[in-house]
Amino acid sequence: MTTGFTVIRDTTPAADIPKGAVVAMGNFDGVHLGHRAVISAALNMGHAHGKPAFAVTFEPHPRSFFSPNSPQFRLTDETNKLRLLAATGLAGAVVMTFDKGRAGTSAQDFIHHDLIGRLGISGIAVGYDFHFGKGRVGSPSLLVSEAPRLGIEVDVQAHVDIAERPVSSSAIRMALAEGQIDDATAMLGGPWFATGEVIHGEKRGRDLGYPTANIRLDKNCALKHGIYAVRVGLGTERLNGVASYGRRPTFDNGAPLLEVFLFDFKGDLYGSVLDVAFIAFIRDELKFDGIEALIRQMDDDSARARAALAAAPDAYPKLGVID
Repeated sequence: MTTGFTVIRDTTPAADIPKGAVVAMGNFDGVHLGHRAVISAALNMGHAHGKPAFAVTFEPHPRSFFSPNSPQFRLTDETNKLRLLAATGLAGAVVMTFDKGRAGTSAQDFIHHDLIGRLGISGIAVGYDFHFGKGRVGSPSLLVSEAPRLGIEVDVQAHVDIAERPVSSSAIRMALAEGQIDDATAMLGGPWFATGEVIHGEKRGRDLGYPTANIRLDKNCALKHGIYAVRVGLGTERLNGVASYGRRPTFDNGAPLLEVFLFDFKGDLYGSVLDVAFIAFIRDELKFDGIEALIRQMDDDSARARAALAAAPDAYPKLGVID
């Protein structure tokens, strides 16, 4: 794991901000392959000039600010985004609060006050489609045109394609919503994962011979309801399992719940925080006429999940440690 990852916020004293750093700027939801190209460009620029490289990102996601009443399926919450960034080799991240004030800041003021004045950057890498500032006037071309006068280096990364399709956070969200786990994994550069605390459930799984760790995912999670092969992080331990995400139509058709059955595991997980990485989609969520039919299907699901996990023994997101 990567250590020494520093998080700088709006409240960080100016004296504690390392001046002259190179930054990779973006929203970085999911930290997918396109984002990683921007990060790699910043790392290479920093290495060439002997400067540390940081990510500059925004919380909450600007889309949530501009459309507060529209459901926003985020691939990563703030903490998990930072954990992914911390594993890339970056020295840290600058998390800028996206509020009314920042939304109303002109692109020129953002460049001069935030990037040059406060951060003192010596270089910046962005994606070809990244925009910033009031009215989204700020663009890669603006940064390029301003660079000589500001004395900074600018690197603009083109889109990254897989099978002639551009990689994007929206494409990954769509893949997850359709249960296309392989496509999502390819675009992310590793399995998509979600983190949550194990809560008490109805204890039905225990009666069926499949005791589960139950986790409520974000209410806006649009992951396809169904059965998945999963690899679970419990601290530094990695555990294999099969998981159901959905409304349990055989029983109560209630609020969506992630129910994880861990293979060959015994222990009390209530209150534990788990990272659940989705390795393969097994099948759609179904309603069964009886318990025996459900158990037979669960046995088959488990066998298929074990096979999928055995075929991907090292599949797990690369996560770093946040200071």
